[in-house]
Amino acid sequence: MSLSDPVADMLTKVRNATMVQLEKVDIPASKLKLEIIKILKTEGFIKNFKKINQEGKSFIRIFLKYDNRSKPIIHGLKRISKPGRRVYTGYKSMPRVLNGYGTVIITTSSGVITGSKALEKKVGGELICSIW
Repeated sequence: MSLSDPVADMLTKVRNATMVQLEKVDIPASKLKLEIIKILKTEGFIKNFKKINQEGKSFIRIFLKYDNRSKPIIHGLKRISKPGRRVYTGYKSMPRVLNGYGTVIITTSSGVITGSKALEKKVGGELICSIW
């Protein structure tokens, strides 16, 4: 039996696309992935995204962001909670990525939010990934 991790697949596709400096990358759509991508957009890690329906399948097209020297804005993506090992945290022990320069994304009872928003709302949840 093989377990699949669609969020890890999405993060790997984005990581690989930034390493070869692609302008855009397409990933299969899901509600969780869309929420993660919305956070990437609001935090300034990607330019934009667009949901596309082709032949009955939904895709999310992510437009990647680079600085003026063609270096990717996303330096690293790391999946924290995996299907075989779920990682949960309370708001008091929320991890910080690169001393506040990165972002941690968590899923809570109030939706998928960043670690800083979880601290403001005083909610904990499952750590999905960290971006820096």
